[in-house]
Formats: sequence, C-alpha cells, structure tokens
Amino acid sequence: MVIPMKIYLDLVLFINFFFDFILLFGVNIFLKKRAKLYRLIISSVFGSISILFLFIKINSISLFILKLIISIIMILIAFGLNNFKKTYLYFYILSIFLGGVMYLINDTFSYKNKGIVFFSNGLSINLIVMMIISPIIIYFYIKEKKELKSINQNTYIIDIYIKNNKYSLTGYLDTGNTLKDPYKNRPVIIISNNKINIDIEKSILVPYETITSTGIIRCIKPDKVIINNIEFNNCLIGKINKKLKLNDSDCILPNKFKEELC
Repeated sequence: MVIPMKIYLDLVLFINFFFDFILLFGVNIFLKKRAKLYRLIISSVFGSISILFLFIKINSISLFILKLIISIIMILIAFGLNNFKKTYLYFYILSIFLGGVMYLINDTFSYKNKGIVFFSNGLSINLIVMMIISPIIIYFYIKEKKELKSINQNTYIIDIYIKNNKYSLTGYLDTGNTLKDPYKNRPVIIISNNKINIDIEKSILVPYETITSTGIIRCIKPDKVIINNIEFNNCLIGKINKKLKLNDSDCILPNKFKEELC
C-alpha cells in the first residue's frame, strides 16, 4: 500500500535556501572572496526557487544539465566571473562533502522501514539536527582545509648528504625555529634521533633555550642539503632524543631557509 506524503512547499524552499546559503558562505570564506551579503542571499533565493523545476517530469540527463546550469548561475550571481573555475570546483566539493555527512546523519537517526520521526507540524527531528549541525560541519571542514593547505605549503622533501650517505627526509619549515650555532651563525635543521647517525666525537655543541627548558643539541656539518633543487651548504644538522610531532615530518627546517624557499 502506498502511503501518501505531504510536501510543504514553503519548508522545501526554506531548507534549500538555508543549505545553498551555507555552501555559498563557506566558499566565500574559504576562497576569501569577500562577496557582498546581499549577493549571497540573492543567489541562495534563486537556488531555492529553482528547485521547483526539479518537480517537472524530465529525463535524468536533462535534469543533470538543468542542475549544472542552476549552479553556474548561482556562482555568477554570488561571485561573478572572477576565478570562476576554482570557485565552481570548491562549491561542488563543499556540496559533496556536506551532502555525504548529512546523508550519514539522516541514516543514523532514521530506522529502516520505520520512516522519520516527525513533530505535529510535519517537521522532522532529522531536519532540525541537520540544520544545526551543517554550519558546524562547514566551519570545521574549512578550518581543517586551511590548516592542511598551510602544512602542505611548508612541507618539503629534502636530501641530506653526509660523507657517502644520502638521506631523503620530509621537512617542515617552522618560522619558530631560529636556532643558530654561536660560532658561525649557521642555522640548524632539527632531526629526530633515529633518522641520521651522528659521530659524537665530531659533533658541534649548540646551546638552545625554550620557554620551558634549556640544553645542548649535538650537531654536525653535512656536505650539502638540497631542497627543491636549491643547495644549502652553510647549515648544521642537530639531533634531539624525542620524536617530532609535526604532521609526520622527519625534521624541522630553520626559518632562515624561508627566504630562498618561499
């Protein structure tokens, strides 16, 4: 037996407006578009009204093309033609991400063959949960994406040559690493203890000082260090006895390298 379902048109329009606005606002923040609020609102209104076209009986290919056209117009209204391809790409990335999470939440709160729990006015608990959580999801997604972008921009593959040995490591450029030896003012690459063997008898002792402690790092002078085809000769390799916690990087590059790498 088919159970008739009521569709509240005003609710459908509001829901689509809300999610379209969240997506456009997320793209605006992530890409630093600085779009005017009224443009985001107008674009969201267009997107919510255009949802009515989806109730027209058309084949799947025509429906797909219609959705593409609608999303293109929405991007143009909100952000214009400036860097359109990148904006369009991130709009869909956020859409797919949020849609997947919303599906997971809806599936978790629903029970198979039991439908969705509704209030007396027909508004589902699932919908309220999704509307509350979706801005939070977008916020954390953008936050993590920015942090990942920052990490990737400051992570390098480095080749360290010591005598007849070559060590290929992943280095993170840390602006906070200003450690230099007091003798020749050479910057120090900080490496975990298990990455490179250092001859203790030929090591150079370099004092360091942090907020919580002071000490001495044993360093050696490598034959050369190559990063992005740039050769660094005037630097030291210093080892510490604990594992670095820098997004799986093997070593910390000194701030001095920033001038040539960036």
